[in-house]
Amino acid sequence: MDTMSLLMQGFAVALTPESIMFAVIGAILGTLIGALPGLGPANGVAILIPLAFSLGLSPTSSLILLTSVYAGAMYGGRISSILLNIPGDEPAMMTCLDGYPMAVKGKAAEALAISAIASFIGSFIATIGLVILAPILAKFALKFGPSEYFALFALAFATLGGITGKNQFKTLMAAAIGLMIATVGIDISTGVQRFTFNTLELFEGVDFIIAIVGLFAISELLFFLERHAGDGLKQVAINKLQLSAKDIIKVLPASFRGAVLGFVAGVLPGAGASLGSFISYTLEKRVSDKGEFGKGDPRGVAAPEAGNNGAASGALVPMLTLGVPGSGTTAVLLAMLISLNISPGPMLFQQNADLVWGVIAAMFVGNLVLLLLNIPMVGIFVKLLSIPPKYLMPIVTLIASVGIYSVSHSALDLYFMVGFGVAGYIFRKVDIPLVPIILGMLLGPEMEKSLRHALVLSDGDWSVLFNSGLSIGLWTVAILGLILPIVVGPIVRAKMKRSKESVKDA
Repeated sequence: MDTMSLLMQGFAVALTPESIMFAVIGAILGTLIGALPGLGPANGVAILIPLAFSLGLSPTSSLILLTSVYAGAMYGGRISSILLNIPGDEPAMMTCLDGYPMAVKGKAAEALAISAIASFIGSFIATIGLVILAPILAKFALKFGPSEYFALFALAFATLGGITGKNQFKTLMAAAIGLMIATVGIDISTGVQRFTFNTLELFEGVDFIIAIVGLFAISELLFFLERHAGDGLKQVAINKLQLSAKDIIKVLPASFRGAVLGFVAGVLPGAGASLGSFISYTLEKRVSDKGEFGKGDPRGVAAPEAGNNGAASGALVPMLTLGVPGSGTTAVLLAMLISLNISPGPMLFQQNADLVWGVIAAMFVGNLVLLLLNIPMVGIFVKLLSIPPKYLMPIVTLIASVGIYSVSHSALDLYFMVGFGVAGYIFRKVDIPLVPIILGMLLGPEMEKSLRHALVLSDGDWSVLFNSGLSIGLWTVAILGLILPIVVGPIVRAKMKRSKESVKDA
């Protein structure tokens, strides 16, 4: 069956009243979460995963809800960037450069509207790219054997830090911590207990959903209280929207260029939304006339917003087709899929075609919902920024805790969640990234299984890991992924640092 027919079947799933309802709920919740400085899409999805389980949602409904939250949080991140000069998350940093100056000039409504339109274009084009590229990549991945999959997992860990990563050693150390946690439980091959300490609850290993909620949501609570305890944040007033068709047409080229660059950055290992936003803004500044970049140029809002939203959808390509997440948020979504006993990878498009195409179709619907919601309802979303964190963050924590307990009804899981939260807080204090830990927990079992399978087939000959052109190619990219951040990374980070300083000085 061709791609268009499958997509039409997906729309039949996505356009049911239930699916539309979850897309709208996810879009609203995601925008609210994204508007809060520091939370970001990964935390938003992590908080709502236990809720999806406790409500007993079907796999399709759960994924539509969470992907809508993901998209909504990418939209919402621009609100605090434009009104407060505080990025909602790192990819929204570049939006501050021209978004906040526009707000200071009394054009906050125009900046928010332009960012919403650019975000829609970025997500829409990237979703089209997902429709075209994902089935092709899935068919190609069917050629993978255990050796190739082991090399692919090694590639995923090698490129975790990305070009913009601060410390490659700390990234690899975090991945090692995740792999160590993944070994806890009973070895399915030998039946031997590993690191269980004769504790019954550890026989099945550490639940990565608990780890995700603890590392992301609870640690963010501790950080948020440390940074913003007390009153709400003061923001620039929103003027009456005065956006003409000419203003929209002016930013369309920047939006389309940013969308394509963002999608490519999302698909590539180790790139991600932050780099997609950065290169989109940098390219736009070079190809356009000088204008007022850095002083309130609308194109300086459109390009990075299209870039980071395009990258967000692009990151779903390797996650769905290869089972390797392209960003922190897709790592959390991967955990959701595994928890539902659904294996992401090339067979997903054959064994769960209704689910995957329903979710892809729902992304088109969700993006349209977000565009329709964000322009007229932005004033309501902005009100959230005035709520004191001392009231808001405990509510977020309560939702996460109730969700975890309602799934397992185990008080020990709550202790584990708090323990991971404290550990996550400490890790972030010493600049150890959290995503590699989660990725190690998620990919560790499959990586071990692939290694054992390959060695069994080769009668213990380790050269089997390098005996095909495909595996050699993957190992080559993995090595480049380790070297490039050391060589090119300092240059890119220096440019991004100058951009951050521009944000602070604005």
